[in-house]
Amino acid sequence: MRCPTHFSIGQEAVAAGVCANLKQSDYVISAHRSHAHYVNKGGDMRAMFAELYGKVAGCASGKGGSMHLIDLGVNFIGCVPIVGSTIPIGVGAAFGAKLQNNDAVTVIFFGDGATETGVFHESLNFAAMHKLRVLFVCENNLYSVNTPLEERQPEGRAIIDLAKGHGLPSVQCDGQEVETVYAASAEMIDRIRTQGGPGFMEFATYRWLEHCGPNEDLQLGYRPAGEYEYWTARDPLQLHQTLLTAEGILNEKSAQQYTAEVDARIDDAVSYAKAAPFPERKDLFQYLFADAS
Repeated sequence: MRCPTHFSIGQEAVAAGVCANLKQSDYVISAHRSHAHYVNKGGDMRAMFAELYGKVAGCASGKGGSMHLIDLGVNFIGCVPIVGSTIPIGVGAAFGAKLQNNDAVTVIFFGDGATETGVFHESLNFAAMHKLRVLFVCENNLYSVNTPLEERQPEGRAIIDLAKGHGLPSVQCDGQEVETVYAASAEMIDRIRTQGGPGFMEFATYRWLEHCGPNEDLQLGYRPAGEYEYWTARDPLQLHQTLLTAEGILNEKSAQQYTAEVDARIDDAVSYAKAAPFPERKDLFQYLFADAS
């Protein structure tokens, strides 16, 4: 794969818990760390891996890569790597839905760094003024690239306070326990769907790997001592498996079976992507410019 990839490892519970409450007719838009959102909205796995490999069978015809996933078949309306840029696009989708008398909910996923952009505030204000059915979901993983939150925002002000300042019903909760995410987002999405108007949710979570790429980056020294160990001990997958096991829903055999099924889906998608052809040279400029005719 020759495209930069931003992984969601450590943050899986937010995407899973929120998207489990959505209908196929609802819209989702994401940013550069988008794999989990795409998969949990029902995006085609083969098309995603083909896109990562730059193949013509990819969801963006092999021209976008990891940061430009899209699957309109399930209303995953895309993602863009420019921080904050997808927030007004998602609000535009929600505004369009309102103009069409469509009661679909639009969910916009973004990181804590995006709350430091001007369009974040403009978009919240616009959504509040027009009472749009849009849910703003901030995955607060404490860092923008390698810079911690406390070096970017004033002491004592939580991100959720920014949303409250625009009059949005807002919730701040743990982003590592999928049951917590599911329950909190179910209540918020139901309110948005039935009453109209936007909502805001801030989830405390953590990315295990480097900002961009598949490697650990502890050697860089920007994470405080003990922080990585604290968060990895709260692995969302392991927390959920432990809970299901304690409730008698899961056992070692069934856990292995589920893991094997997931591995098989991934192996199938990777094999499909590797075998798919690259785009033809003659098609390099296709879809880049409008057809004047």
